Amino acid sequence: MKTISNIFMIMTVAILASCMADSYDAPDLSESPYGNTSLTETNIITIAQLKDAFKSTIANNGMKEVTDDIKITGTVIGNDIEGNIYNEVIIDDGTGAFIVCINQGGLFGYLPVGQKILIDLKGLYIGAYGQQGEIGVPYTSASGSTYVSRMSRFIWNSHYKTLGTADPNTVKPIVFDQSKLTNASYIEENCGRLMTLKGVELQAADGKAVYAPSDGSVTLTANCANRNFKGISSSRLVLRTSSYADFAGNVMPTGKVDVTGIFTRYRDTWQILMRTTADIQPAQ
Repeated sequence: MKTISNIFMIMTVAILASCMADSYDAPDLSESPYGNTSLTETNIITIAQLKDAFKSTIANNGMKEVTDDIKITGTVIGNDIEGNIYNEVIIDDGTGAFIVCINQGGLFGYLPVGQKILIDLKGLYIGAYGQQGEIGVPYTSASGSTYVSRMSRFIWNSHYKTLGTADPNTVKPIVFDQSKLTNASYIEENCGRLMTLKGVELQAADGKAVYAPSDGSVTLTANCANRNFKGISSSRLVLRTSSYADFAGNVMPTGKVDVTGIFTRYRDTWQILMRTTADIQPAQ
């Protein structure tokens, strides 16, 4: 008798489960599971306009909250895929580029190069480090200094939305104009962009030296090694590599090379951040 009762119960549960399953809606695979999907493409300004609106704040390495209901769009041109860029993605909308600071690893997994995104700026902060514009939230260091730093992933998730699917073929580097190496307007307009420095030689490349050794043979600043180029002042332009980058221990290529990367600035010095090992190639 108990066996018959058990069989009846199993059949009833199976029938109920089947009915419930039929009532579920199929998932909408056209909508990204990341970010705030309720954001709309309204009140959009260009990155150039954003830079201009916060020009004084950026120039003075300050920090200011965005109180207006404004948004920007941009395509991801750099992320943390090989560890040389940390807790940041860089976006460009064709008028300029900006660094977005996010306290999360593995950003490349859902923000690959070529992914267009919408960012709601209201409530976030615009600031700068070394006059390099950044988007984030306030952070106070142990010494009492306050500056723009990484926002939590929870804050970030409410402020962005992905647009369409990633297309890395839409991301093309700009050739860096070496004749404008010391041009103040050029560095202000183009800092943060993906660019290529063509036909240069790494000064320390000897077939053995690596990008960012951690053995004390090269002075590290903030865990990064600055490598100089032959014939170019290190106060104007360097190749900057984190000792935590996947390619930190790779031997630097000798001879003339073309170097692509995110051209950030620290005051009046260009700092090239390679994204992957593929960003350095024999000169063409």
